[in-house]
Parts: sequence; structure tokens; C-alpha cells
Amino acid sequence: RVEKVRVIDSDLEGSCGLKKIHDAYPEIFISSGIMERGNFSAAAGFGMAAGKQGVFGTFSAFLEMTISEITMARLNNSNVLSHYSHSGIDDMADNTCHFGLNNMFADNGLSDGYATNLYFPADPNQMKACVDSIFFDPGLRFVFSTRSKVPMILDENGAEFFGGDYKFVPGKDEVIREGTQGYIVAFGESLYRALDAVERLKQEGIDVGLINKPTLNVIDEDMLQKVGSSPMVLVVESFNRKTGLGSRYGSWLLERGLTPKFAHIGTHKEGCGGLWEQFPHQGLDPLGIMAKVKELLG
Repeated sequence: RVEKVRVIDSDLEGSCGLKKIHDAYPEIFISSGIMERGNFSAAAGFGMAAGKQGVFGTFSAFLEMTISEITMARLNNSNVLSHYSHSGIDDMADNTCHFGLNNMFADNGLSDGYATNLYFPADPNQMKACVDSIFFDPGLRFVFSTRSKVPMILDENGAEFFGGDYKFVPGKDEVIREGTQGYIVAFGESLYRALDAVERLKQEGIDVGLINKPTLNVIDEDMLQKVGSSPMVLVVESFNRKTGLGSRYGSWLLERGLTPKFAHIGTHKEGCGGLWEQFPHQGLDPLGIMAKVKELLG
């Protein structure tokens, strides 16, 4: 283990979940203080050799500090698994300065560059399945999570969607609910809110479906065709509306000749004060999602 894995902490192990690794495997853990750029570079340096993994963690608001280091790690074919917690806006006690909004910036390499995947699991079950699946993958892997707790996603029979024998497949989108009038595409802590909206809309006779996109920057061609062939697509996310998934998704559709009614909603204004209130403040709560769907469907 000491030869293969090294965990570099930025004085946030309790907040980012790395304390569990520290407690269980102190021999691979380095407490390195508040210096994200140097710590990411250290993890990338350790992970430059084949079969070695650097592990790094901090808040998503600080991802922008490490962009140049991410680029250098990619050019050096480093293997780094990064956990950026406190993504999005939910339960964010430190207000706008700690919003984790520009996470897609981590995918800043060229199309033929070394592997870089961005993951935002929807609940604890999917998080475990995701990490189990990707831990020893080569390349740069970014796993995002929220500050808030989230409920388990349930299927139509009330069973845990990502429980049992569920296996996470990188790059694959997932149908949470089917629909005939269009689809909402969401991920992370936006998914359970979108699911609430979908269930309420179905009760009103509006049959929209829901797609989970846990791998944010990889196109699932089959699912994109399915969604894009429907009457309506709405991307719901807590990332920056200017730089998030929605800013790419519409282009992906048009490049393939797919022209559903399309919109994307995300964080678009400052939010000072409040915890759970951040989502309705941005129009991303179930009622806000329902209103946007009804607007799109006319």
C-alpha cells in the first residue's frame, strides 16, 4: 500500500472525508496544511509512475486555484484521484465565496489529452460504487460531493436505485424515470430534487422522465440520442449556469442534429445567508424545476 498510494491533505481531512483514510492507514497519509496548489502537485508527482495513485482532497471552491497544476499533471500522465467536497450551493454556510460552481474547469485538456473524468454521484450508494469502480483507473479523476446530506435515490417500487448489485459504469448515463414528453437531466444533489419534481409533474399528468448523468464530461451517445429525440430537454444543476453541464449539453445535441426544446438552469446569482434556502433562491428546488418544465412545454 505504501508503494502504491499516497494521500495528501490540505488541512481539511474532517470536512472532505479523508480522516477515515488517515485513521485506517496513517502510513500513507500526509497532513500538508493549507496549500492546495502544492498539495495537488505533490499528489500528481507521486502518481507519475504507472500503478501509483496520488489522492488529493479539498473544497470545490478551491478547484480554480489548481487549474495550472491540473494541466501539468495531465501533460505528465499522472494518476490522481481528487475529491472536491462542498460542491454546488446546498447547505453552504459560508455563502457565495464557498460555492463550488466552476468544477467543469477541471476538464481543461485537449481532446486527445490524458484521461480526465469528472464524477458527481447522486447519493451515498452511488458514491461508494463510483469510487470502487474508478480507484485504480489511470489518469486524472475528479469526484465531487456536497456539504449537505442527500437522501437515497429510490426506484418506482421504493427500492434503493443504487443499492443491491448495482455497478457503476464510468461514462454511462442512467434512466431514473421514463417519460414521453421529454427529459430532465441532472446529477449530484440536484437529482433528488429533480426526481421530486418529476413525480409531482406525473401526478399532474405531465409525463417527463429523469436522467442521471454522474460522469459529467463524457458523452453517452446512446442516451444523448434517446434524450435528444424527445420533445424537451431541461438540464438542472447547481454549478455555474455559465460554465456547467448545461452550457455544453445544448451544443452536444445540435452537433448531432437533435433539436428538442432545450433549457438549462443552474446557479446564476449570489446567495448570502441561508443553508437549504440556496436552492429555491436560485430556482432549483422542485417547484422551480416544475415551473421551467411547464414553460418549455408551453
